[in-house]
Amino acid sequence: MNNFKGLITGLSGGFFGGLIGLGGGIIMIPLMVIWLKLNQLKAHGTSLVAVVFAGLFGATAYFYHGTIDLKVACILATTAAITARFGAVFAHSMPERKLKKSFGIFLIFVSLLLIGKGYIFQTTVNTNLWLRIFIFLATGGLTGFISGMMGVGGGTIMIPPMVILAHMPQQMAQGTSLVAMVPVGFIGAYTHYKFGNVEKRIAPGLIVGAALGSFLGGSTANLIPEFYLKLLFSIVLVWMGIHFIKISR
Repeated sequence: MNNFKGLITGLSGGFFGGLIGLGGGIIMIPLMVIWLKLNQLKAHGTSLVAVVFAGLFGATAYFYHGTIDLKVACILATTAAITARFGAVFAHSMPERKLKKSFGIFLIFVSLLLIGKGYIFQTTVNTNLWLRIFIFLATGGLTGFISGMMGVGGGTIMIPPMVILAHMPQQMAQGTSLVAMVPVGFIGAYTHYKFGNVEKRIAPGLIVGAALGSFLGGSTANLIPEFYLKLLFSIVLVWMGIHFIKISR
């Protein structure tokens, strides 16, 4: 039963994550806490294990469509892989109540970015090569810390700079972020595992579901109108964010 629940949780998170270029943790974590009754810290650690496979299989679908920039993905992953460990250590040191509240605020922040991304980030910025590299390295560092702390892939942080600075199409930015998530998720997951924050009973089903769901989501990313998808997804995130903030009191 645990593996079945983990499979459904991973499938849901992986599909939505692959569809919009995220790792799926923002869906898997609430389901693990509310449905599977995991504590917040174990949900974050277990989510990162699935994020590795969700990123890998989701990126495969984007690669098939030629919507990945491997150079940018490597730059982002360089610093993200370093800071992911520190984010996981910081999460481990936080009280359960504060971690739930932080995650709730993060979900609402993500929802606002998803809705506003098409409007706020329409204007592109012309920058030279070295400045782009520096900004991508800084973005990767911030993303890694947030990923390790929140148990998510961090695509929400990665995607805007790729759209603004690298002039990438939305689908390419999403595919590139999924590639960068793989080493980041691995480092964060391994750190959480050493702290005992990975629930082994549901991990196998979660991994299979996340991998399959991410591939399906990435494959169908171009078939659904982006605005309506983001609107529905954002409403769900706001509801979940408010829920986590309330139960943290």
